[in-house]
Amino acid sequence: MSWLSRTATRIAAVLGAAAIVAFPHAASAQSLIRDTEIEGIIHDWSEPVFVAMGLEPDEITVLLVNDQELNAFATRGRIMGLNTGLIMRTRNPNELLGVIAHEAGHIKNRHTLRDGAEQAGMQPFLMTMALGALAALAGAPDAAAVLIGNSQYFGTLSALRYVQGQEGEADITAARALERAGLSGRGLLAFFENFRSQEVFSEARRFPYFRSHPLSSQRIEQLRPIVMEGEHYDVGDTPVQLAEHALVIAKIHAFMEPPTQTLRRYPASDASYPARYARAIARYRAGETEVALAAVDELLAEQPENPFLWELRGQILFEEGRAAEAVDAHRKSVELLPDAPLLHVNLAHALLESGRTEAVEDAVVNLKRAVTLEPENTLAWRLLGQAYARQGKEGEARLASAELHAALGQEQQAVQFALRARDMLEPGSIEWRRAMDIILASGATTEDLRRLDEENARRRPGVIPPTT
Repeated sequence: MSWLSRTATRIAAVLGAAAIVAFPHAASAQSLIRDTEIEGIIHDWSEPVFVAMGLEPDEITVLLVNDQELNAFATRGRIMGLNTGLIMRTRNPNELLGVIAHEAGHIKNRHTLRDGAEQAGMQPFLMTMALGALAALAGAPDAAAVLIGNSQYFGTLSALRYVQGQEGEADITAARALERAGLSGRGLLAFFENFRSQEVFSEARRFPYFRSHPLSSQRIEQLRPIVMEGEHYDVGDTPVQLAEHALVIAKIHAFMEPPTQTLRRYPASDASYPARYARAIARYRAGETEVALAAVDELLAEQPENPFLWELRGQILFEEGRAAEAVDAHRKSVELLPDAPLLHVNLAHALLESGRTEAVEDAVVNLKRAVTLEPENTLAWRLLGQAYARQGKEGEARLASAELHAALGQEQQAVQFALRARDMLEPGSIEWRRAMDIILASGATTEDLRRLDEENARRRPGVIPPTT
């Protein structure tokens, strides 16, 4: 299984929902973003550091938090969160990698968050959809309501705080891991130096990151010699890393800011790939479909094997109500990156909306692939239930609904749908056994099921109940 499959599965298990729409929400709620392209870049940068730190990269989950505040965190379950606001304030890849290394240092050293962390961990997050589909479903609250996750892993990040001693330990762990990985710790030091004035601000005026990660001049001075004396201090970011960092920044700006702001930030005079990418996204979000498609096609002419450009083209067509045309673009993205569950969901969604009866089976195949890669993907389960219903497979449709509610942590509803599915599925089949797994996971026993069957038989006229 590729890193992409493993990462998708872990993130889905954390979120309880792999793809959910973005719409106005309470200020206290946190929202998460899924984007296969950005996740891949961060994974590639981070893996050598995690390995050098003695961590297994596949056991670390890095979440993108849709929040303009400068913040990041690490918490139980080897989970790390990076705010989009922090990512966009990093000036180069090494600074972002330095922050990642620091948070990994907390994970490595098993630091415990204090000041309300337990209470914060019981407050659910509001999940969001992949970046490439944020605008697509922003006007579909009915669909969103079904897909709101109830993850119990995180809460209000401002409540999470490390003690000063843990901060220094995480700094040193990060710097040494970067050095062992053949990378410079200069970005870590530079990031802290850039914000060292935060220590003189009142608690209320500090960035959330420095409220939860206390910063002091003494701490910076303790870190400085360790970084500067490193053999790899002068190792700079590669041209590829610099280009990837610019792309990540441009993509976040383009999807999160108003289109007019993006077009001012990335004017037509900027012929770089990230700028052209950002302008294509801005045009699409502004409703200028043909202009956006033309811009994407220009990029595809240069990079025909880029799955994310095909994904964007399919998304533009899908939102324009041209689902049948979107199918080919989404299919191409899946062919190029077959282990990305969100790409399979995009293709399946377009197939179901294409109006072609024969496309339903194709959609089922892609959705089953998506839930294999990402078992907790609630959007995939929801669409799979719809596809099975269209095929007249009521047992499978009920089972998909059971999986949906199980992913959302709604045990009672999951069991209800699993019980209905069990009665409609072929006894002993894979689907029947999965329905039984959901039922038994709730604490029910085979004796409970036997009694339930007897009770149901008594209620049906003309049926003699089984004898014991």
